[in-house]
Amino acid sequence: MDGRDERCVADVRNWLEKAVIGLNLCPFARAVYVREQIRFAVSHATTPDALAADLLEELRLLQAADPQQLDTTLLLVPDMLADFLEFNDFLDIAEAVADEAEFDAEFQVAAFHPAWQFAGTEPDDIGNYTNRAPWPVLHLLREASIDDAVAAIPDPRDIYERNIETLRKLELAGWRKLFPQ
Repeated sequence: MDGRDERCVADVRNWLEKAVIGLNLCPFARAVYVREQIRFAVSHATTPDALAADLLEELRLLQAADPQQLDTTLLLVPDMLADFLEFNDFLDIAEAVADEAEFDAEFQVAAFHPAWQFAGTEPDDIGNYTNRAPWPVLHLLREASIDDAVAAIPDPRDIYERNIETLRKLELAGWRKLFPQ
């Protein structure tokens, strides 16, 4: 990894520690992070085809790994998809790659972006921050791990609503204290 890659990974680790884990936006993240079962990969792709190839490679690597050693991958994309609409369009490709027959519905892709915006919201709506990361990120998750994690939570549908409430209490000013520009 070069210096820029290291900075990208450090930015994402900081976001994980302060927001995802620190605010408990994902109750499943702490365990895999503490056990160092997360792979941080950086794609230097500059075209959708190249990024799809990197994604395929990461999915194959994850599939071949022992889940006790490597449970999930965060694929950082610093060289393209800075525009959220382009990123959003690429998610169809990402899902198609994850749905390849060789993976037999083994994976799903979650998405995070610095300008994430849910449909029907304003850009500065605090709810968008549940999916805002410092760089475009494709999070590769094992379906089996999701099933195990969800089974341990009484009502996993409450996670989203709890996250929105957490962020509303934090407010934009609180988020900016966590992540000064």
